[in-house]
Amino acid sequence: MIKVFIKGFSTGMMLQVAIGPVFFFITNIALQTGTMNGMLAVLAVTLVDYIYILLAIAGVGRYLENDRVKRALGIAGSIFLLLFGIVMGWNALMGTRHNPLEVTGYSPYYSFTSAFILTLSSPLTIVFWTSIFASRLMELSFSKNELILFGLSSGLAPFIFLGCSVVILSIFRPHVPLVIVQALNGLVALILIFYGIFRSVKLLK
Repeated sequence: MIKVFIKGFSTGMMLQVAIGPVFFFITNIALQTGTMNGMLAVLAVTLVDYIYILLAIAGVGRYLENDRVKRALGIAGSIFLLLFGIVMGWNALMGTRHNPLEVTGYSPYYSFTSAFILTLSSPLTIVFWTSIFASRLMELSFSKNELILFGLSSGLAPFIFLGCSVVILSIFRPHVPLVIVQALNGLVALILIFYGIFRSVKLLK
């Protein structure tokens, strides 16, 4: 069972190696508001990951691997990232004239729901859990209990990785100049916009 846990955990860590817009969004929350909101965002990401894991285990991942379905989901997710980035960019510009924490308004509710929706619509998340994770399941012959453990350990990896990132960033938060926080707002917005445009163009070709 330990081997199954390690295999699941290492599979989940594969997603963390491919750092995407969700990671930058969470680090932004952690630097601006601290541990609590950052961990709420991490919980939201973990919840979405487990939803996709359940779908993959249930076999729904095969349906999502259909080219038309995958393309439609990818385009919808990319457009959402683009719009989300534009909103963040506007908030970043407003933050140069006001307190950025007041403008962005990272409340616990906003941190959780934004991270949940962003992860749910992220093309990187969709591709990983419906394709790579599903393929990994097909390669390995697991019993029912082993399958459950594999899924749990896979979803645990993002929680630990992102959770540790939030804690570390929260420790250094008091020493981060305000101008850096404002710049990070703009950087995250640009990453979301660029990623959304790049994915949309790639899928529409």
